[in-house]
Formats: sequence, C-alpha cells, structure tokens
Amino acid sequence: MSIRFTPQAIPEVILVEPQVFGDSRGFFMESYRASLYQANGIPAEFSQDNLARSAKNVLRGLHYQIHPTPSAKLVQAVEGEVLDVAVDLRIGSPSFGQHVRAILSAENRHQLYIPEGFAHGYLVLSETALVSYKVSSEYTPDLERGLRWDDPALGIDWGVNEPLLSEKDQDQPGLKDAEITFTYT
Repeated sequence: MSIRFTPQAIPEVILVEPQVFGDSRGFFMESYRASLYQANGIPAEFSQDNLARSAKNVLRGLHYQIHPTPSAKLVQAVEGEVLDVAVDLRIGSPSFGQHVRAILSAENRHQLYIPEGFAHGYLVLSETALVSYKVSSEYTPDLERGLRWDDPALGIDWGVNEPLLSEKDQDQPGLKDAEITFTYT
C-alpha cells in the first residue's frame, strides 16, 4: 500500500492514509512531506504545530480563524480516537454550511486536511486522545471565531447530547450569526 489522498464529500477536504511499515519492533510512518502532500491537493505551508490531550466526550470546536490569517489544518490522532468534523464556511460555495466527518485514531493513523475557510472541531471517542495538528498560520487570538457545536443549521450528529465543552465553546454563535470572512473561488 502506498499513501492515499482521498477527497471527501466536500472535495477540498482530503483524507490522508499514510503508508505504515510495521514489524515486531513497532512501526514507522512518514507523517508529512511537503512536496508529496502538495502534489496531492494539500497546498498549505504549515507554520505551527499543536498538540492537545483530552478526555472522553470532550468536544473541541468548532473553531476557525478569520482574515487576514485564516488557517488550514492537517489533523491526526496520535493516541486514542476522535470524530473529526470540518464545516464549509466559504460564502458562495455549493457546500456552504455542510460538513465532513472522519474517524481519526492511533490505530488507523489517518489524517484529515481541512483547508482555509472551514470551521474545525473534534469529539473524543476513547478514554483519552492525543491530537496533533499542523496549521498554516500562527494562532491569533483576536481573529479566532467559532460556531455552536449543536447548531441545527449544521446538522452534525456528534453521537452525544452533553459533551464536555470549554466555557468559550458553550457560548459560540450559530451559523446565521457567525462572523464569516471567506468567499468561495
């Protein structure tokens, strides 16, 4: 098997299935090579890496960063398992307000590429999870925005009714009231 790049229902969101070499000692995988990823539809140049550990039923998101420093992300679960979600926020996009979901886990070692113009969030399905993600622009707190995780307009089935949320994520607006600065091209 070689590395696979699979466009999702919203084709700009790409599921990456890295090639894993395993034996009795463990495994090796190349988790990122700019030239290969760019040749397969992931144009972002990443400038920051983030790592987050969370407990079961923690929901982080849905977050995005507005102009002038929007962010693309390349997300993977290093330990545990998460339900990862990307929501299209590009005004004029045929998939505006729609979402893509993927299970990312230490077992499947999949990655999800989320381009600029999308909100991102994930729910921890395992007892704990360690999530690593690359971002294409440095975090700018004044430009961070979010969406309400359970907004009916988004129709996301997270599989839980009462996830564990940060204070910030308990008070996010719905899609109709969100500050959106992205346009579809």
